[in-house]
Amino acid sequence: MNFSKKSPWILHYDGSSCNGCDIEVLACLTPLYDVERFGVINTGNPKHADILLITGSINEQNKSVVKQLYEQMADPKVVVAVGICAATGGIFSECYNVLGGVDRIIPVDVYVPGCAARPEAIIDGVVKALDILAERQKYARKKDK
Repeated sequence: MNFSKKSPWILHYDGSSCNGCDIEVLACLTPLYDVERFGVINTGNPKHADILLITGSINEQNKSVVKQLYEQMADPKVVVAVGICAATGGIFSECYNVLGGVDRIIPVDVYVPGCAARPEAIIDGVVKALDILAERQKYARKKDK
């Protein structure tokens, strides 16, 4: 069976951030940074997504949503945590309702540092996620044979 390569699709979810990282993620989609040159397409459906891009920390209200989004994605999949809030809870980590970073709920493959993360760093994280995704797809193909 021949494997046809497809463009990776990204699902962006804002946990509970200050919107600084969200604005930078959206800047990546503009012609100035143009993340689509890597073949990346932004989608709103987790069943079509290959990469889950999360900004903001995890709290009691959104932890079930994040779990559900992750579980609805088909394997292989990659998770990218953008910004210090997604990594550790950031400046909100001492808040009563913040559980911490995304890795408290689902496994994270790539961490993008910053508060707010720069578009260049986000693109670098997405490119690393593409490498991880390609490796997982290759492993899945070998497993199917």
